[in-house]
Amino acid sequence: MSVAVDSKPNILLIMADDLGIGDIGCYGNNTIRTPNIDRLAKEGVKLTQHIAAAPLCTPSRAAFLTGRYPIRSGMASSNEYRALQWNAGSGGLPVNETTFAKVLRQQGYTTGLIGKWHQGMNCESHSDHCHHPLNHGFDYFYGMPFTLMNECQSTENRRLNALVQAKYWLYSQIIALTVLTLLIGKLTGLFLVKWKAIICFALCGFLFFISWFSSYGFVKYWNCILMRNHDISEQPMKLEKATSNVLKEAVSFIERNKHGPFLLFVSFLHVHIPLVTTEKFLGKSRHGLYGDNVEEMDWMVGRILDAIDKEGSKNNTFTYFTSDHGGHLEAQKQNTQLGGWNGIYKGGKGMGGWEGGIRVPGIFRWPGVLPADTVIDEPTSLMDIYPTVAHLAAGIMPQDRVIDGRNLMPLLQGKVQHSEHEFMFHYCGVYLHAVRWHQKDSGALWKAHYTTPIFQPEGAGACYKSGMCGCFGEDVTHHDPPLLFDLSSDPAEIKPLSPDTEPLFDTVISRIERAVQEHRQTLTPVPQQLSGYNNVWKPWLQPCCGTFPFCWCDKEGDSDRKFFNQGKNRETVKQLVT
Repeated sequence: MSVAVDSKPNILLIMADDLGIGDIGCYGNNTIRTPNIDRLAKEGVKLTQHIAAAPLCTPSRAAFLTGRYPIRSGMASSNEYRALQWNAGSGGLPVNETTFAKVLRQQGYTTGLIGKWHQGMNCESHSDHCHHPLNHGFDYFYGMPFTLMNECQSTENRRLNALVQAKYWLYSQIIALTVLTLLIGKLTGLFLVKWKAIICFALCGFLFFISWFSSYGFVKYWNCILMRNHDISEQPMKLEKATSNVLKEAVSFIERNKHGPFLLFVSFLHVHIPLVTTEKFLGKSRHGLYGDNVEEMDWMVGRILDAIDKEGSKNNTFTYFTSDHGGHLEAQKQNTQLGGWNGIYKGGKGMGGWEGGIRVPGIFRWPGVLPADTVIDEPTSLMDIYPTVAHLAAGIMPQDRVIDGRNLMPLLQGKVQHSEHEFMFHYCGVYLHAVRWHQKDSGALWKAHYTTPIFQPEGAGACYKSGMCGCFGEDVTHHDPPLLFDLSSDPAEIKPLSPDTEPLFDTVISRIERAVQEHRQTLTPVPQQLSGYNNVWKPWLQPCCGTFPFCWCDKEGDSDRKFFNQGKNRETVKQLVT
């Protein structure tokens, strides 16, 4: 096997959304069929301790793109809104952050993002696109600037601020009932109230209703949109076409840039609820709609890999597959599970410290450079992709900021036996919930939990009543001394250690606390992108295809006709997406 890299490779990064590590065959699942992802692992390197920097979409992806903990860029929240809520919010990945796409573009790479973004759109106007992918180093963008949500499919099982919406509905009903009571009382002579007072109260109630329903009542139009570069192509987007559109665009990008070098980030909408799945895969798995969606995603991975192979680029392409965080345990409809399985690991999406929310798949393939059928148990991070691809492209990383990721190539190639990560910090928003310490001299892997979520109901393993575990306040338990686990012998975090059962307890806790102090000294205050103001719907920031508020269009039909009339592309894409 040759380990020399004579030219810049193409780079293909594939990220699933909300996929549990226990949902994939090569990570132990024997009931969901994932042959293409399994083949990727068989032909390359599989990481077993690959860790997301956050257990939710927005902060995890910000860390992935920048190689930095989200708290450094302001993409970590101190309130209950831990991910971006609106396309028309003003928060997002700051313009002064340098993504790996920017680094690679400076080295002559053509860069593309297909699929989900969820890092913000605008700052001051509906078209300034300050947070847009094209303003963060990507030459081409096709996909959702936001994320899938139940509201994109129907008005049932609303997920966006469901409790807030319920309160607003209640207040609106109370106001309407009060106005009706006053009106009846006035007409029957029961109340001595002036018409002016009734009209004023009714007008205030109407304005209150309009002020909140104008945002929450039209979520499908405000958030569920499809863009090509800066242009909106569908508003609202047609979910039934999403799979074929994403796949078609990924294959087309590979074809257009087959002479390379290119960076393609395929950011799947799968397997996030509402689990939009084509008829071809419905009812095919043993795990209902969720299993169907996972198997369809695996098929998409296979078609993208086939496109690489067809262009003769397999041996010159560095390929990576992962998920942004763990499976969503609370995603349920009645008695049907709509979220993923995190294997033996406790917890899931939204939980800052427990392994189930942050341990994700990490698979690499580069024939002739990386060994095949290899498993590495060392702690690694999604943030490591940044310095790794920068190294492959001979790029220069920013020198004016802390980069928390580490170049993985020596570890992947077997040149070193240990990860460069000694300490890893597990945040829930801006709150530090846990820390792991890889004690390299002894091989021990310690993890201390300072804060853990309170499960609902007690002992359930998730927060089923609220739909997502909280990070602070009454939703968590603080531990002093911290809960301590040795992940090398107890990866499921079942048996917390104590001074009585672990002679090194005090020594380990003391060393971890010193590492926390050193880490916090590297943090500098930055504007919070997920603050209350940045995370509310602002009409003047709303991306709109048309004249606001009449925002709807479908330009995909025209683009489809143009696309399939491009000669060679027509036949190739038809073969790969069917």
